[in-house]
Formats: sequence, C-alpha cells, structure tokens
Amino acid sequence: MSDPILIVTPVWNDSTRLAEYGKSLAAAFAKSPLELEWMIADDGSGAEEAKRLETLRDEFQKTFPHVRVHLASGHRGKGSIIREAWSQSSTARWLAFTDADGSVTAHDLLGLFESAINAQQSVIGIRKRTRTTHISESLWRSFFHHGYLLVVHLILGLRCEDLQCGAKILRGDDYRHIAHRLEEDGFAFDTELLAMLNRQGFNWLEIPVNWAEKKGGKVRPLVDAWSMFKAVLRIRNRL
Repeated sequence: MSDPILIVTPVWNDSTRLAEYGKSLAAAFAKSPLELEWMIADDGSGAEEAKRLETLRDEFQKTFPHVRVHLASGHRGKGSIIREAWSQSSTARWLAFTDADGSVTAHDLLGLFESAINAQQSVIGIRKRTRTTHISESLWRSFFHHGYLLVVHLILGLRCEDLQCGAKILRGDDYRHIAHRLEEDGFAFDTELLAMLNRQGFNWLEIPVNWAEKKGGKVRPLVDAWSMFKAVLRIRNRL
C-alpha cells in the first residue's frame, strides 16, 4: 500500500538557517524508501527571500528531486502557512511539518515517519530526555515550555508532553476532518491542532526525539507569553 507523505517546512526570512538543515533533509529523503514530497512554504517573506529559496530548492533538487517552493501572498503566521501548504494536497495519506531551524535532526524526523506508518497513527515528536535522546535548551526556553504545558492542561484539559516541538506527522484523513475548524495563524497553531484532534477523538503517539535549541528562532518566550495565553483562551471558546 502506498503511503505518500507531504512534508512542509514553514519559513519566514529563514533561508540562512534552511540552507544547512535543508541539505541534511534532502540527503535523508533521497535515501529513504518512503514516498516523500517536500514543500518549502514561505510565509510572505518578500521577493528577495523568494529568490533565495528558489536557489536553495534548485540546490536541494540535485539530491532529492521531489522538493518545491510554495509562496504565500502575505505574512500571516506559521499556522496559516502550514494549513495553506497542506491544503495543496487532497490525497496525501500523511501530512507532516518540520521547522526550518533543524532543532530536530533529519534522522529523527524519518524515524517519526516510519513510526507513524508502522502504527497507522499520527505521531508527534516530543522533547524528552531518555537513554537515547538528548535535549539542549536554555533555562528560559525550558521554563516557558513547561509553564505553557501547565496552562494548556488547566485551561483546555489537553494532556501532551510537548505541544510545540517542530516535528509532527498526521494522518491526512484525521487532519482534513478538523481543518475547517482551525483558526490560529501564529505559534498556537500546534495547540489548536492537537486540541481539535483530541476533541474529535483522534489519538496520536508521542515519541521522544533529540532536540537542540538553535539561534535565530522566531519564538520569544517572554514577549510571546501573553499572546500565547490569549490564544489558549480563544481555543477554549471555540472548543
């Protein structure tokens, strides 16, 4: 049975970070026996950045030919560009995304794909130290991460060990069942996505991955805390 996977990498002025991580993704995808399609989805970075991404695409295609660039008409946020990119395929059995910073390795990402296909269930990567996984993040990032988990659990009743890790693969049919209900365009996209899946009775596996905080990230824990809290309240109201 064919299990086509559409992988989206959302970017916004991220060509510099993607240049290095993209090489490792292209190399890993080229060696994989899985049926993969990779889309670099730009969230309205502008004409110059679009040119850089197209140059990177041409470079990556030398290793992995099934990669393309999708350009949004304007900047609206990570959630918006992922939904827009996923909507480009009505047939992919699996829909995935991985952040452009490379915090999750290409090797671990492929492991999530294989786990999803073997279990025929959605899978999300989680930051969790185990005998085989290593986590590297700042004190502030860790504090924000665990504090946000607590807020989401108290307000939404959603139990998840890591809402924001940038590596998720969903059963396409599960996602399409709830896609019309998703409204969060920013970083709360992951939270709304999982909350809606949970509300509709769809489950997922949580698998520890190696995770390393990278420089140049768009999340600003202290600055974004209030906007994320308000987003959780909006999600609760919609639920």
